[in-house]
Amino acid sequence: MSHKTSAQIRQEFFDFFAEKDHAIVDSAPVVPKNDPTLLFTNAGMNQFKSIFLGEEEALKHEGKLWKRAADTQKCIRVSGKHNDLEEVGHDTYHHTLFEMLGNWSFGDYFKKEAIGWAWELLVEKWGLDPDRLYATVFEGDEADGLPVDDEAIELWKSETSIDHDHILKCGKKDNFWEMGETGPCGPCSEVHIDLRSDEERKKKPGAELVNMDDPRVMEIWNLVFIQFNRKPDASLEKLPAQHVDTGMGFERVCAVLQEKTSNYDTDVFTPLLNEIADLAGLKYGEDEEKDIAMRVIADHIRAVTFSIADGASPGNDGRGYVIRRILRRAIRYGWDVLDFKEPFFYKLVDVLADQFKDVFPEIKAQKKYIVNVIRSEEKSFLKTLGQGIELFNEMVEGKKKLSGEDAFKLHDTYGFPIDLTELMARERGVEVDVEEFNKHMKAQKERARAAGKFSVDQSETNIWYAVTPERSSEIRIHEFVGYDDAETEVEILATQKRR
Repeated sequence: MSHKTSAQIRQEFFDFFAEKDHAIVDSAPVVPKNDPTLLFTNAGMNQFKSIFLGEEEALKHEGKLWKRAADTQKCIRVSGKHNDLEEVGHDTYHHTLFEMLGNWSFGDYFKKEAIGWAWELLVEKWGLDPDRLYATVFEGDEADGLPVDDEAIELWKSETSIDHDHILKCGKKDNFWEMGETGPCGPCSEVHIDLRSDEERKKKPGAELVNMDDPRVMEIWNLVFIQFNRKPDASLEKLPAQHVDTGMGFERVCAVLQEKTSNYDTDVFTPLLNEIADLAGLKYGEDEEKDIAMRVIADHIRAVTFSIADGASPGNDGRGYVIRRILRRAIRYGWDVLDFKEPFFYKLVDVLADQFKDVFPEIKAQKKYIVNVIRSEEKSFLKTLGQGIELFNEMVEGKKKLSGEDAFKLHDTYGFPIDLTELMARERGVEVDVEEFNKHMKAQKERARAAGKFSVDQSETNIWYAVTPERSSEIRIHEFVGYDDAETEVEILATQKRR
């Protein structure tokens, strides 16, 4: 059987929903523009939040209003319930950056179409074996006063040819979706696929492995039925309009359709892995420890590149710190395991720019800038990395525990984030005294705050000097246009003289 490329799979998803009157929209940036509640875009629905909250009627797209949409959304999940950075690279189906294919209905179609179309695409169009598919539905929740989602169960029976024994009821943790502590929410129905061999499937039914973190029995598509609003007092009210919000992991579905057991064996990742292997003078697939390092690097360059393209650069706080951690984790694996002692990470941006030129052109458009940012981060980190690793090795020599003071020294002098130190310690079977480390961090912050009180006399820095005297009375502040324009014409009206 000839396999589809990832680009074809993505396009077939768009075409399928375009035929069903969906607007095919662009991915929102992975750095949310004006959502203070969110570090990174972590789900496809983020850009439609205002429609779900009823602040907007429908989706404006190409001069028309749409009640249906579909897209691929770049998502980053690195913290909180959605991902543990340390798993990435060790397993083969979690990523820091991934694409989520999704289709939406804004008060238009509901469960019947969502379920029927999911089956139509997976089984009739893409030819997946129905015998390997399972559907989970919400089993109800007493505390919330919610019954079993019988409606969804009946629709799986009437709209699809699924084996009725493959419809499973699951609890709130897996089958009730909430946008946040408050806001739109509702039951969901997930499609899982069992990729084990026929013998294994005879021995143990897949139904027993759904939602059990078995890499061979995994969720591929989540259909969320938004029908409630969670109030601040935790009660639920019915929404006036019901919506559908679905999300399908693109890298996972590529692995399934290309008959690979790992996302990293699909053509989403092979161009990167080949490039890393070439740079290291190795072959992927010959040594598990080196393979893990290559997977970490291939995953992390995507998250770092997409973030920088969308406006979040490595830094010391918030998003910037997350990006810096991801970047440093990749560089340390490269240094330690693949013997990259010179900057190499930035060389991978080319592969991504080329690979995604049609679907995410922003990488190609900003390639030079992205390369420069990554290369300068690499240079500064590599400088201290070698010394830091040597010092770390001395610190843990013959010990079972690294003191908080030592961990703080690594942080303070060599820029090692605590999770990097913990990762290195874990590989050596050494514990880290994180509690003591945190005390040192706190003390440092207090010292910095105290020091900040004796800074330069700033009593006059806010005196403005008009450039053209007759304008001085009307210094105008204009709106920031940098979201849309890279440059703009301005007139300088006044300056602040530095003494």
